[in-house]
Amino acid sequence: MALPLSTSSRWIVDENGQRVKLACINWVSHLEPVVAEGLNKQPVDLISKKIASMGFNCVRLTWPLYLVTNDTYSSLTVRQSFQGHGLIEAIAGIQANNPSILDLPLIKAYQAVVKSLGDNNVMVILDNHLTKPGWCCSNFDGNGFFGDKYFDPDVWINGLTKIATMFNGNANVIGMSLRNELRGPKQNVKDWYKYMQRGAETVHSSNPNILVILSGLSYDKDLSFLNQHPVNLTFTGKLVFEVHWYAFSDGSAWISGNPDQVCGRVVNNIMTMSGFLQSQGYPLFISEFGVDQRGTNENDNRYLSCFLGFAAEHDLDWALWTLQGSYYLREGVVGLNEYYGTLDWNWCGIRNSSFLQKISSIQSPYRGPGLSDADTYKVIFHPSSGLCVVRKSMFGPLKLGSCSESEAWSYTSQKNILVKGGYLCIQADEEGKPGKLSLFCSDSKSKWELISDSKMHLSSRTSNGKTVCLDVDSDNNIITRTCKCLNRDNSCDPASQWFKLVDSTRFTSTTTTTTKSWLNLISNLPGKEFLPSAFAAM
Repeated sequence: MALPLSTSSRWIVDENGQRVKLACINWVSHLEPVVAEGLNKQPVDLISKKIASMGFNCVRLTWPLYLVTNDTYSSLTVRQSFQGHGLIEAIAGIQANNPSILDLPLIKAYQAVVKSLGDNNVMVILDNHLTKPGWCCSNFDGNGFFGDKYFDPDVWINGLTKIATMFNGNANVIGMSLRNELRGPKQNVKDWYKYMQRGAETVHSSNPNILVILSGLSYDKDLSFLNQHPVNLTFTGKLVFEVHWYAFSDGSAWISGNPDQVCGRVVNNIMTMSGFLQSQGYPLFISEFGVDQRGTNENDNRYLSCFLGFAAEHDLDWALWTLQGSYYLREGVVGLNEYYGTLDWNWCGIRNSSFLQKISSIQSPYRGPGLSDADTYKVIFHPSSGLCVVRKSMFGPLKLGSCSESEAWSYTSQKNILVKGGYLCIQADEEGKPGKLSLFCSDSKSKWELISDSKMHLSSRTSNGKTVCLDVDSDNNIITRTCKCLNRDNSCDPASQWFKLVDSTRFTSTTTTTTKSWLNLISNLPGKEFLPSAFAAM
């Protein structure tokens, strides 16, 4: 890509106007030692290579304000910082894995991590996570909003200026997130505009090349006030808004309520609180989402399918929480295991490879400026698996496969799901039988309604009039089954029946040419008069 980046309506683009999708991962550097986590476990260059190999093109690298505004921290070396917290074993680990970093000042160590990421073609977003180093966040930790004990607006502006200036000219630093998760009793819209606009202008004047990323209120869940009162800035083409979305953002709703109903309600709320910004011409960056990667948290598991469907449908930029498999020191615990971490405790292996498979489907853009000259088509995305509906031969069977090999589909006003450019449509046969492709697309078996609160059940009727939904069997075959979880049952999991019709121009399909070749062959066979009327002129 041609850096630096800018914005074109709701898209982030490079200098050539080509869509650049941010598929980032968070890497923590804001806890008490003020050093990027994991440098005691692996060489920094190896970590950077691992990030790139997992399909991430970007890191949201956190930093505390005191790193550059407090003399106590700015004068410390990495070794001294770890000694001050009694982390002697971690010092030995850094000596073994990153000896050149051990006696650097903390800010130089931070710069060394940024450089390593750039050397491995990984972009960086610098995220001011909080002021006083430590774990984030609570309403009363003094870091929440302007005027809090540790959140002096003038000190904040000073810190933003220093960091923006420091990385001016560093091409792989493509953005700055001005402040993480504004919150607490002092938060208010008037001061948000006053200080966030001031911070944005400061960062842009100090480093006009980078994207300026603004967070909302209430732990970065609320940007609704922008619907009536847009920000007023002197610059254009650099502004991005960020939002956070976890399962716990809605408590235990995913297991205490019906997941289909919860998904519909939560998605509607997100569109009201922040999603509308896309239609107003701004990129929306989900700068934190994530799950317990052990796969044992049912609240997280149910949320994830809804999130992936939403992220694919809107083709959002995002940053996963989180990279680190463990911490030097978190909330008083040495070596705490991070179960949301993509890497394992030793930073050697991947904690959950199936999770990486799921999110790989949203790491590449589906559409956007300069992506393809192809007409827009639909992919049928299955969020629970991270796969898409593909076909293995002319008339099927239909299976789940890589979204990079997805069939190109169209969804018509008659509610047919057609092979785009052809005459074949998906048809329901009998309950429990495979969904199939057919030339006969005018009967009820070929009409597919998007039903339920989630709008992800694809429902049709079989030849005997039974209502069924698309589903997936244990071998990833597309079949039809009785629609699940429509009765508000909270013990039911509808994820196998959730499909999202996603607009795409990701690649140019050869489907049309292949379909017409087959149909030319079919139309020359005896019995042509019994084919649908669409072929009469062939």
